[in-house]
Amino acid sequence: MSLHPKRWPLSVRVLLGLFLGILLGLYGGPNSYFLGITNADLGQIGMLIIRLLKALAIPLILFGILDAFIQTRITARSGLRLICICLFNVTMAFVVGLSLLNGLKPGLAWRDHIDKLIAQAPHHPTSPALATASLDPLKNLSGYIPQSLLEPILNNNVILIVLMAILFGAALSSLRHQPPEHGSVALRPLEDSISALYQLMVRVLGWVVKIIPLAVLCLVAQAVGKSGIGIFSDLAGYLGIIALGLCLHGLIYYPLMAWLAGGVSPRKYLGNGSDAVLSGMSTNSSLATVPITLQCLKRLGVSEYSSRLAACAGTNLNNDGVTLYEAMTALFLAQAIGLDLDAGQQIIIVLAALMAGVGIAGVPEAGLIVLPLVLGAAGLPESIVAAAIPLIAPVDWILARLRSAVNVLSDMLVALLLDAWERRSPTD
Repeated sequence: MSLHPKRWPLSVRVLLGLFLGILLGLYGGPNSYFLGITNADLGQIGMLIIRLLKALAIPLILFGILDAFIQTRITARSGLRLICICLFNVTMAFVVGLSLLNGLKPGLAWRDHIDKLIAQAPHHPTSPALATASLDPLKNLSGYIPQSLLEPILNNNVILIVLMAILFGAALSSLRHQPPEHGSVALRPLEDSISALYQLMVRVLGWVVKIIPLAVLCLVAQAVGKSGIGIFSDLAGYLGIIALGLCLHGLIYYPLMAWLAGGVSPRKYLGNGSDAVLSGMSTNSSLATVPITLQCLKRLGVSEYSSRLAACAGTNLNNDGVTLYEAMTALFLAQAIGLDLDAGQQIIIVLAALMAGVGIAGVPEAGLIVLPLVLGAAGLPESIVAAAIPLIAPVDWILARLRSAVNVLSDMLVALLLDAWERRSPTD
């Protein structure tokens, strides 16, 4: 490995930024320490970089899906396969999480002192984005119908942009393959423009990705400086069991599936995907990591067709990290207050976690925002629901990064499995 920092792998530079961010957070805490700069100021700088990445990732997804329709014919069968793979993965996520909670019952350790923990919790204002979250399928569906074609782009609504891209991509494909008697449409200039714009976005994002380690340093310094590490002693049980569930799903189930069903060894899957995983974990955004995920999938030998279909079109279906976190947290808190949930009630939690995740996909800190809805669906008293957010918020920044890493691993696994499935059925 070259000693020149610019030639270090992105994963190494991200880890270096993570380490330096922790040191700055511990050193400065909430106070200023250099020319009046605070860790909160660094956090704002980091968020500017993440905002830029997300802003660029949106058109990348739009033109990536459209270009995929241009380069190859995306079939309804491929879309159905994508959905089947995603549903199987999220089902396994719930099996892992609920098995841990029902087997170990870690919430019982809080039963005698949860009131004390809630009383000591710092104030954490409710995010205004909560108003947009819902467990009502019809309300969520109505949110997918924009009032104008520009609305999804202006609001960075990933789901609507994906649906629009699929709709217009399918129309392009239909026009290209329509019978001669229906007339011909001069699509070549439009297709060349779309392909050129996609390549342009890839190039620009390649430049911006180089400063991700700086964003990591700034954001980690802010998080550590704000929360410190003392809170971890009281919340160690909760933090540990949720992190265990996420790690088992992300580091055991995914690599095994990549190996057994995708033909890619765990070492290759995790090694070649490390840039995307560490970037997703550090920036707390699987959306901002889409460009790096596509690069990692290319190194894994996954076709562009499967990569774009899974990481671009299917990225909102691959939120295993968020849904697993929601279900485990709800069951943990139910155990802590002595609320015994039967199998039917736990299934309701699972369905609520799925619906809430879909209803607020693409919103920052979505896992924490929709948690009150899932807790309410679990039957927890309103007083506990209201107190749960400030109770667990001090350690949520760690869990949020684990959720993002799991979501990135999910994007890569879905692409691998979809590609393997497509290769085995070349005549479809």
